[in-house]
Amino acid sequence: MKKNLILALGLCSFVLFTSCKSRESAYKQAYEQAMAQSDNKTNEQQVVIEEAETQTTTVTPVQPTTTTTVTEDHSDVREIQGEMSVISGNPLKLYSVVVGSFVTQANAEGEKSRLLNKGYDARVVKTNETINGTTGWFRVIASSFDDKASAVQSRNALKASYPGAWLLYRK
Repeated sequence: MKKNLILALGLCSFVLFTSCKSRESAYKQAYEQAMAQSDNKTNEQQVVIEEAETQTTTVTPVQPTTTTTVTEDHSDVREIQGEMSVISGNPLKLYSVVVGSFVTQANAEGEKSRLLNKGYDARVVKTNETINGTTGWFRVIASSFDDKASAVQSRNALKASYPGAWLLYRK
């Protein structure tokens, strides 16, 4: 009985393993199909290139009409939520260029004095915002303007010395 069982299992495994193997003819057939497709693609590309060369296109210039609408763009300007009070310096205008943020007032005053020595109308502003768990930041403002264009120009001039300079919009 054991011999018959072992013989049957051996025969089944032989049939199973031989029927599932890949044959060389299957590989050959797939290779030939791939080669035929690549030949068709190159022929199609040559035909398309020849058709493109024979067609001529004429380009007529288009005169665009422009309408200018003036809207206030605050996309690259930050607003500080909460109270802001000027600690030292002149009052803030609508747009200001912030060059530094400090936790201690002494550090902010030191940066303000460096800016004053360079000829900027610097001021220190205290905010009640919380950043990284610290509340009450001192912002050093190098210049303040009524229009955004002047503030952007000042910020761009300050970017060499203060790469992190940003614009503040006072509501």
